[in-house]
Amino acid sequence: MNYLTVENISKSYGELELFSNLSFSIHKDDKIAFVAKNGSGKTSILNILSGADTPDTGQIVIRNGIRLSFLSQAPVFDEQLTIEQTIFNSDLPILKIIADYEQALLNPEDSDAYQKAFELMDIHNAWEVELQFKQILFQLKLDDLDQKVGTLSGGQRKRLALAKALISNPDILILDEPTNHLDLEMIEWLEQYFAKAQFTLFMVTHDRYFLERVCTEIIELDHGKLYTYKGNYSYYLEQKDARITLDAIETGKAKQLFKKELDWMRRQPKARTTKSKSRIDDFHDIKARAHQRRNDHKIQLEINMERLGSKIVEFHKVSKRFQDKIILDNFEYVFKKGERIGIIGKNGTGKSTFLNMLTQTMQSDSGKIIIGETVKFGYYTQSGIAVKREQKVIDVIKEFGEYIPLTKGRQISAKQLLERFLFDGKKQYDFVEKLSGGEQKRLYLCTVLIQNPNFLILDEPTNDLDIVTLNILEDFLLDFPGCLLVVSHDRYFMDKIVDHLFIFKGEGVVQDFPGNYSDYRTYESSQPKEIKKSEKTDPLSVEKNEANKLSYNEQKEFKNLESKIRALELNKKTLEAKFNDAELSQDEINTLSEELQLVIDDIATKEARWFELSEKLED
Repeated sequence: MNYLTVENISKSYGELELFSNLSFSIHKDDKIAFVAKNGSGKTSILNILSGADTPDTGQIVIRNGIRLSFLSQAPVFDEQLTIEQTIFNSDLPILKIIADYEQALLNPEDSDAYQKAFELMDIHNAWEVELQFKQILFQLKLDDLDQKVGTLSGGQRKRLALAKALISNPDILILDEPTNHLDLEMIEWLEQYFAKAQFTLFMVTHDRYFLERVCTEIIELDHGKLYTYKGNYSYYLEQKDARITLDAIETGKAKQLFKKELDWMRRQPKARTTKSKSRIDDFHDIKARAHQRRNDHKIQLEINMERLGSKIVEFHKVSKRFQDKIILDNFEYVFKKGERIGIIGKNGTGKSTFLNMLTQTMQSDSGKIIIGETVKFGYYTQSGIAVKREQKVIDVIKEFGEYIPLTKGRQISAKQLLERFLFDGKKQYDFVEKLSGGEQKRLYLCTVLIQNPNFLILDEPTNDLDIVTLNILEDFLLDFPGCLLVVSHDRYFMDKIVDHLFIFKGEGVVQDFPGNYSDYRTYESSQPKEIKKSEKTDPLSVEKNEANKLSYNEQKEFKNLESKIRALELNKKTLEAKFNDAELSQDEINTLSEELQLVIDDIATKEARWFELSEKLED
């Protein structure tokens, strides 16, 4: 079933044409990734699909009744609302039912409102939706539902936007970099969630494992044309290489034919026959194909790394805490030459604090951090480049000098360096504030590398970079001879460039693991499972344990029973409280008694079924 059709859309900003005459369709159950280089207009296309922007030409045709939800890079919320109010601030009827029920729970003395809310929950089977949205909020670490949106960090706001999009259960979900600001555990949960849920997805993401495991179709915008690949990321890479090879062969054939036809054009007679006119028309088509070029210039990364001495960085019994929160507890480590360490851990476990202490922008509470005299840090932070108003791209590089030193005594001009980072002559005089997010990150990477560091620290370097740039950065880092320390949630990136990990587990515990991320996951899955305290309250951890013991329908029933029993218990207490009214007539007492008995019987039935399913879990 066709949900949405894009018909010949174009978009320009002034003289800059992002794209023109693009057409494609989104069908029910499609899981599409949209791939293109930074600056090609990926975010503009998502904004047009969502209705946040309009194309200069063409149109978007959406099937009647289709609900669409958009996760943007910069979600906008009412700052005064709480997390819970933001979730319920929706035109979805079932969320209004749940919101009324949640409100009724806060005012149990209003028995009529409570009874009405409870009955609506039952009629619309809203128990499952309520449980689902609580699972989503739990997994995305949005536990404090009363927290005001205005106090949330950028990462929390993005996670709230993701939660709201998932809970709204739209027909089409449009996602702009959905894995940004999620830790590794959250990303893996989201992969599993999309695998189970019947979502139609259209997304832009640089996360190649996510692409591999979630998407079943990839649409690529390459040199102004769209190419569709019905498969995952591996299939896309394979087929793209085959397409480029075939294009090169076809262009070669066209060049040979062009030479032949050019000779004919030069010596053709003046008299024009119908046949010769047709051949002349064909000649112009052949000429266009023969002169077709791929502008596949690659970023050239080269630095003049300063010599690294024998003493690099040493941590001796280093501790750090913020009030009751322990970040490091007597941490010890001595960095060696050529080490390539990845840092992983849940959000809030202290990864960025560790980097700030290493680079001496934050002090430890106790212990010593010794930095070798020859160490020169290059620190790529999450905050990115500091954008100055009306500063041009070339001015950013000229702050480091008109000429930049390279290896073996060579040097390069600021203009030439920017060309190596894919900023052509025209783009160099654009204002930095007008660059796309990915282009700003690429410029920032340039400023970090031209300072010739020998100890490179990268804090979430893959966010907003396109896949082409990521592959080049990975190749450069594999050849980087200095020390490398990377914080990233990009598992593909980590697997490729690091050879051991610091795993921040919280409460000051840092595990040193020999291997990359996939090695660690394999190791973790081979260990005996321990039920942690947090898992006891995590609805999804219950689901994992149930998977092999209960059928899918039984799992749903089991989770719904827990919510319904809790609600019935509250209903029972409300009815019991009514008996305290001394002015009740005998008829009213009889009616209340009958209602109470029905609730008690219902609780008994549901508890019996709950115990029956529980016993299956314990077998």
